[in-house]
Amino acid sequence: MGELDRTASDKNERRSALVLIVGGVASAFGVAACCALPILLATAGIGTAWLTGIAMVSLPYRNTLMIVSLVSLLVSAGLLWRIQRGAGRCGPGAVRTPKWLRLSLLAGLLIGAGLLVAGYMYV
Repeated sequence: MGELDRTASDKNERRSALVLIVGGVASAFGVAACCALPILLATAGIGTAWLTGIAMVSLPYRNTLMIVSLVSLLVSAGLLWRIQRGAGRCGPGAVRTPKWLRLSLLAGLLIGAGLLVAGYMYV
């Protein structure tokens, strides 16, 4: 029965980490939409006129979005650390979070952190 409880707990941790990372990336995108993303995308030769609407909506809530993004990304980093630590303790053949999922969560976490830093620096 303990193994079933652990498996359910692992699924909840994975789901929570995914939701928090998506929320953190979305709010960091709103923060970066005003200044950082247009500069970075224009440098890459990508048009940025579509960001105007997002920037106008998110601009009054910039500080709130930064706090939400920071908290979401920090909590998801803690959950990802717990998932990684739990996967390291499992022996061969044990049921654990797949490596591709852990790497995907890490990539999302890094993208969100990059957007948040860019949004903070370029304003």
